[in-house]
Amino acid sequence: MNTTHLDVAAGLVFREGQLLITQRPAGGHLAGLWEFPGGKREAHETFAQALHRELMEELGIEVGVHEVIECFTHDYPEKSVHLEFFRCAWRKNEPQALGCAAFRWVRAEELDDFNFPAADARLLARLRSEPELWR
Repeated sequence: MNTTHLDVAAGLVFREGQLLITQRPAGGHLAGLWEFPGGKREAHETFAQALHRELMEELGIEVGVHEVIECFTHDYPEKSVHLEFFRCAWRKNEPQALGCAAFRWVRAEELDDFNFPAADARLLARLRSEPELWR
């Protein structure tokens, strides 16, 4: 039975028709998989505040946080994670791999070249089939 519940904010950071993805560091949960950058929400934060903080800590970038594109809860054997994915516009600073193993700017047709967690399958399907999300 899941004993831990986490709230996670993630960003769909778009720039010039590309989307920013990050690779999870070795040794942790889902190590080596690619994901949309973000992280855990602290008790005192909104999801948008958590996303601003996490993107600065993880990549050193500033973004404009816009609407929620997708949200769902995914149960892992050891924890339950509620994820909220926000459309974001890159504003300032070039990304750096500060809190992730690597990062890439990718186009829709490149998403299949990367391994993502199973929890992201529905969002990935939308990103592949809804070009308006990339504008």
